[in-house]
Parts: sequence; C-alpha cells; structure tokens
Amino acid sequence: MPETAEATTAARMTGARLADLLEEEIVIGVRFPRERLVEDELMARFDAKRHAVRQALQVLESRGVVERRPNAGAFVRSFTAKEVRDLYVLRDLLEVRAAELIEFPVDPARLEDLAGAQRRHDAAVEANDPRAVVTANMEFHRKLFALSDNEALMEAINRYARVAHAIRSVTVTSTESLRLSRHEHGRMLDALREGDRDLLASTCRAHLIPSRDAYLERVSLTGA
Repeated sequence: MPETAEATTAARMTGARLADLLEEEIVIGVRFPRERLVEDELMARFDAKRHAVRQALQVLESRGVVERRPNAGAFVRSFTAKEVRDLYVLRDLLEVRAAELIEFPVDPARLEDLAGAQRRHDAAVEANDPRAVVTANMEFHRKLFALSDNEALMEAINRYARVAHAIRSVTVTSTESLRLSRHEHGRMLDALREGDRDLLASTCRAHLIPSRDAYLERVSLTGA
C-alpha cells in the first residue's frame, strides 16, 4: 500500500498516487460509502493540484471504488443489498475456483512466502495498525490465489476484491472480524500444507461471508 498522505509532497503528488491514498482511506474506513469527495477539500488535504485530484477520481471510478453522479460530483461507491449479493456471488465463483485450481503439493518456498505474509498480518493486527492490516491482508490473498497459476483469474479476483473495498471497510477495524480472519488464514495455510482441497475451498468461501453480511446488515438498518 502507498505511504501516508502526510509523507507525500505536492511535487510527487500525481493523480495515480492520490488515487492510491484515497483508496486506502476508503478500505480502512476513514471514508464511508456515499461520502462526497469534494475537489477543494482533497486539494487542501493532500496539497495537490486540481488536475491531479480529477485524475485520481477518474482512476477510482475506473476501479469501481468511486461513482460519479450528474450535477452532484464524486462519491465513495455505495451498494444496494442486491448489488452486494450479486458481487459476492461473483467473488465466490472466482476465488473458490482459484483455490480448486491450486496443484498439490505446493512448492515449499511459495508456501513459506504465503506464511510470511500471514505473520505480517498477525503483527499488524497485534499492533492495531489498520493500514498495515489491509496491506498484509491484500498481500496474503494475492499470494494465495497466485498459487492457481492463472493470470486471467488473478486479474478478475483482484478487480472485484477492489470493487468490494467500501463493503469490506465495515469490518476492517472489528476485533471479532480480525480474529476470525486470522483463524481462517491459518486454516487456509493448514489446508495447503495438508493438500486438503475441500478444506481450502470451503474456507475461502466462508472467508467472504462476514464482510458481505455486515454490509447487508448496515443496509437493512440505515437504508443506505
């Protein structure tokens, strides 16, 4: 993940860099679904030029993280209950299929690399560092699904995981959700070590449910 906004200078603030910084704020819950992204506010906060802000918003729109509304501006993307369910059906299909394609036994070096990502995730959770948690979590899943050795599938998984950033932000600071996530990552590693394809696939499927259901609960309570 990118460095913090405070460490970024105007001289280096490109639209792409600003897009990464804003995306990070969305995924860690600093910015919420339906929140308006005001150009002047972003220019002041990140000491960025207007063209960089506009480029960043265009990049985030292309990533599916931001939505533009006619005569209203740009907003952190929000989802209806149906959109959430539809998205998570797709993510289930992609991620479970990737798990099923992994060949056993897994290369020990790649397995240790994955375990290292999980150790970094554990350390970030213990340090109560949301940015580091998100970074390590993304690293873990990239390395996990890369074991499928299917680049087209990996690209699709990464695309729709990114679209779900605003949905997952609901649970990113939840102690219970983080505890469960660590446990499920451990089960995935165990399944890979033991060559248990069924356990791996079922754990990948279960891993998607908490963020989906937390967002659906929010929609039902707020109508957002």
